[in-house]
Amino acid sequence: MSKHKRMRSPPLEEAKTQTAVLVIPTYNEAENIGLMMDHLFSKTFKNIKAKKVNKNNWQMKVLVVDGNSPDGTGKVVKQKAKKYKDIYLYTETSKDGIGAAYLKGFKYAINKLKADFVFEFDGDFQHPPESIPIMLKAVEDGCDYVIGSRKIEGGSNPEGWGFKRVFFSEVGGFTARFILFFPFKNFFKVTDPTTGLKVTRVKGFLDKLDMDYHNLYSKSFGYKLELLFNTLKLKPKFKEIPLKFQVRTAGESKIQTQTAKDIFRVAVLLRWHDDFTQKFLKFGTVGFIGYLVNATLLSFISKKWGIEWLSWLLSTEAAIISNFTLNNLWTFKSDEIKGLKIIGKFLQFNFTSMGALLIQTIMGTIGVYLTSPEYRQLLLPFIIVFIVLPYNWFMYNKVIWKKKSGK
Repeated sequence: MSKHKRMRSPPLEEAKTQTAVLVIPTYNEAENIGLMMDHLFSKTFKNIKAKKVNKNNWQMKVLVVDGNSPDGTGKVVKQKAKKYKDIYLYTETSKDGIGAAYLKGFKYAINKLKADFVFEFDGDFQHPPESIPIMLKAVEDGCDYVIGSRKIEGGSNPEGWGFKRVFFSEVGGFTARFILFFPFKNFFKVTDPTTGLKVTRVKGFLDKLDMDYHNLYSKSFGYKLELLFNTLKLKPKFKEIPLKFQVRTAGESKIQTQTAKDIFRVAVLLRWHDDFTQKFLKFGTVGFIGYLVNATLLSFISKKWGIEWLSWLLSTEAAIISNFTLNNLWTFKSDEIKGLKIIGKFLQFNFTSMGALLIQTIMGTIGVYLTSPEYRQLLLPFIIVFIVLPYNWFMYNKVIWKKKSGK
């Protein structure tokens, strides 16, 4: 008998079974939707089941959300549902816009079809079905949120688009991206914020979004930005895949003349009402009040006593007291410090603010020495804006009003 024991092969990892639902909103798409169903079920989904690209066992379902189309789109879907299993039709009782149609479809896909992942997908072949297995592969690799991008290598706008359409797509997309994300990391990660091709993990992401379409800033094409912005706030593992956007060959385009204006409006509203923006605006306002306190006392004390370092020291401390009080009651109200704890936090605030005090005292004194006392009031805002403000923002968020984990 051999001294060497035969090594057992590691057990093969069992493929997961998950449900992915394509939500396709339609209105007067009778010319396209039947062809799309045939393509998806006879080609795309067959390849997914054959595991040519994917390793999981995917149960693919299609949910068509139709706006009660007068051209018989709903009838075509019902006919195809007899031929192919896993086609579902949701007929809207009121036509509320494409954004509303998607949210209605998401709710149905989650609650009725038990979706693990949900796609946003066009029924007119502008989104190539060949993108679906590639997006599922990214999901299998651990991504929570995958979107198609025309702006990365391998992606493109249709060749048939005219200059005006391309111009609005490029400039409008960059403008929306700048308003929504600059200067933070998502500005560099998200290259195509107006894309409509996406897949989202339900658990922990899609099920965390507000599904009431009445709360959307726009029920038209601006909804794309809102879903993107709010999903990214949940910090998903995110990836873009190339999207070769196709020219519509049949049916009517749903792009409206006011689309660019709608997208710009939604981008501004999203950034303006974002918690971070509102907090920073309050922080800036409190800082400005602190500056007025600082500047007033600096002028008064320096004239009364004529001691440069003491003038900067006392005026800066008065501004620190003002900043702590107003930030605690207003800027960081959701994390307001109360009771006896406020004494310890106030002392901690003063300790962390020693950096600001030392910065202003040292740089202010040096600045006046290198120039002259008449430049004192010009030096103060420069020091505050470029050095003290970033320092304070960091210390306030990471030390004084730091959120507890899980809050």
